[in-house]
Amino acid sequence: MEELPTSNVRSHTVGTTAVVYASDYLNKLTGARIERECKKQLDSGCRALVIDFSDTQLVNSIGISILLGIIDIAEKSGAVVVFSDVNNETVQLFEMLGLTRHVVLAKDQQEALTNLSTLTSESRAIGH
Repeated sequence: MEELPTSNVRSHTVGTTAVVYASDYLNKLTGARIERECKKQLDSGCRALVIDFSDTQLVNSIGISILLGIIDIAEKSGAVVVFSDVNNETVQLFEMLGLTRHVVLAKDQQEALTNLSTLTSESRAIGH
């Protein structure tokens, strides 16, 4: 029996944060893999998602709609979404389409993780 290729989405966790790496071209195929990985991480108890765009050159319209779906799933499960390492053209696209109203943008993965540790400790202090 032939095995299906496993999702080649790189990811790792830091505490309760999952870091998921977007591909060089975020389209229907790669977007679906990223969405599956994000769902899996949220289902396993992650409270935050960092989507790392350091390898991403291009995001098409289907990729955008998949990202909106991921943001929606994360919000429903009470998780925070951070986009890190997004190039300038993609940031402009995300801003124009309103994605940046729903996510935190971070310069790089380290800044994303630092921001998240601040956000989660603040929400614990407030009692959320």
